[in-house]
Amino acid sequence: MHKIISYLKNTTPAIQEDDWQVIRKDNEAVTSGLPEGRVIVPFTWWLTEYQNPQWAERIHAGEIGVWFGVEDDVQVQADVIRKSLTHWPLIAVDFPIYRDGRGFSTAAILRKRFAWDKEIRAIGDVLVDQLTQMARVGFDSFELRADQSIEVGLAQFAIYHVTMQNDWRNSRSQLKIVAA
Repeated sequence: MHKIISYLKNTTPAIQEDDWQVIRKDNEAVTSGLPEGRVIVPFTWWLTEYQNPQWAERIHAGEIGVWFGVEDDVQVQADVIRKSLTHWPLIAVDFPIYRDGRGFSTAAILRKRFAWDKEIRAIGDVLVDQLTQMARVGFDSFELRADQSIEVGLAQFAIYHVTMQNDWRNSRSQLKIVAA
């Protein structure tokens, strides 16, 4: 097990134990079979395997989540995604390098256009200084890069108390105007 930061809507951010295993595209499990337990598979795996009867029981049990990479166009695959949403207990979005912000758009599209209301997890090259922005666009759990401090990551959510723009999580802060 490993630890993640969980910040589900209408909750307080917290560190929690997590037993989901991310299966990478170059992992042998993608072609030879999935390990036991809860797994997050590449969307490309889902496209080829989700109708395979071998996986039906695990899909029905909520043991298989999906992750989108930056090359996965969620708008092009909209029909498959809409049909699959009820099967996924969570969606993850991979950040191959912290400078690549396409994952922010993927999360926002999943929330707004697909009305996804379950967990969206940031995985990959996730740094602590990205967390508040990720939470604003729709991410609600975060698997930090190995060299990042999970305690420092958790503290990021206490830094800003006022926002001037609406976001997925909250509407903008209302500023009280006091007449002088």
